[in-house]
Amino acid sequence: MSGSLATNAVPTQEVAHRRWVILAVLCVTLLLISLDNTVLNVALPSIAHSLSASASQLQWMVDAYAVVFAGLLLTLGALGDRVGRKWVFMGGLIVFGGGSAFAAWAGSADVLTAARAVMGLGAAALMPCTLSILTNVFTEERDRVRAIGVWSGTTGIGVALGPILGGWLLAHFWWGSVFLVNVPIAFVGLIAAARFVPNSMNPASLRPDGVGAGLSILGLGLLLWGIIEAPDRGWTSPFIIGSLVAALFVVGVFVMWERRNDHPMLPLVFFARRRYSVAIAALALVLFALLGMFFLMTQYLQFDLGYSPLEAGVRMLPVALALLVIARLSVLAARSIGTKYVVSVGLAMVAISFGLLSRTTVSGSYRDCFVPFVMAGIGVALSLAPCTESVMGSLPKEQAGVGSATNDTALQVGGALGVGVLGTALNLRYEHLMRPIVARAGVPLSVQRLIDSSLGAALTVAHRAPKNLGDELATLARRAFVSGMDEALVIATAVVAVAALVVFLFLPSRGSSV
Repeated sequence: MSGSLATNAVPTQEVAHRRWVILAVLCVTLLLISLDNTVLNVALPSIAHSLSASASQLQWMVDAYAVVFAGLLLTLGALGDRVGRKWVFMGGLIVFGGGSAFAAWAGSADVLTAARAVMGLGAAALMPCTLSILTNVFTEERDRVRAIGVWSGTTGIGVALGPILGGWLLAHFWWGSVFLVNVPIAFVGLIAAARFVPNSMNPASLRPDGVGAGLSILGLGLLLWGIIEAPDRGWTSPFIIGSLVAALFVVGVFVMWERRNDHPMLPLVFFARRRYSVAIAALALVLFALLGMFFLMTQYLQFDLGYSPLEAGVRMLPVALALLVIARLSVLAARSIGTKYVVSVGLAMVAISFGLLSRTTVSGSYRDCFVPFVMAGIGVALSLAPCTESVMGSLPKEQAGVGSATNDTALQVGGALGVGVLGTALNLRYEHLMRPIVARAGVPLSVQRLIDSSLGAALTVAHRAPKNLGDELATLARRAFVSGMDEALVIATAVVAVAALVVFLFLPSRGSSV
């Protein structure tokens, strides 16, 4: 009975009776991980000021977590299948809590980035275990569909509530509190997991694929480093070109290795099933859009509209509320009218919402953002849970660890690329507009570089300059930022619109093996 609850120390009947309690423990832990994808965004201005961080360093604080998270998900998901999902889950809680404490007291941008990487390691152990444990606890399809709806809603709501929690903490404490709050929650989760969560494993699973894990981390790291550093070094820089070419080479080697390996980290045969492969791609692009939007809009709400971190977080609440209401219904809707229709409509709504946000101007108001935020939340909710059910429903239960890890890898890679690609598009446009203006002003080179690095740095310089000059600099910098943000949102609109079309054409309407 490989991969079933027959391997648990807890009797199956007892597990069935308390399966909703188990789901609650898993979802609270998942909420903690999901919050950390965006809770940092509202703290970026405070961190930039406190640690004198550049725009590139700020992006790496966000992406270091996602790179390690995404790179290790498959390996740790497979490890859970082999040694026991409960033990890997509990180990992840310990590492995540320790990394959070490390981040809270970081004294420099580099130390904080390293701490975020440690947190990513813990999250990589946690997230695939939540979904694989869920799949093994909820064995009936009807209950599994409902549970995955709750799981997917928790993922999306955590992303949306991150700015609100971060804003509230920053209003009362210092920026390190956005990390320190994780420690007691992780401790309580550890106790609850020990008491309630059953263990399950697949005794027939093969040993972890260390070479595949190393190649995936290296390939993704090189890719993101090139994208994030390109605005500072230039896209024609030998370092950037070399990084991107090396990334493509490493990814190619990874694919070749996985094809020939008898114990692949990622069984490529899964991708022959359209229900699996198209859903994986859609998941990546949903998070590309969602996390990219949060990275852009939390800065817009604070730097341009002048809201505090808490006020900015609260104004992102429509996204969370839309997710909360729609997520649990989306899987049921997919079962009634077909997965492809629900997901393609959801992605189309996200694309339209981004198109509306791309019309934002420096003289705009929050009213211009409200309806697009609601549409984005609904669109993400319609896409996330049905795609997750397509992935998990297309694989046998004994491979739940690998399946959930692949699902989560798509989410994290998509989110990391969303921040990296859209952040880079923003920075390129901002620098293109600001450099000639600042150069003509004749300010010292060190100040020019500071102004060019980010809107937050430019506003700091403007605040210290004589009033007339400072006001003019702030206005020009805000215009450049909004122009860059709008350009990034146009890119996101195009990407998600293409994804909606691909889903409509190729994702099966009903559960099948194709």
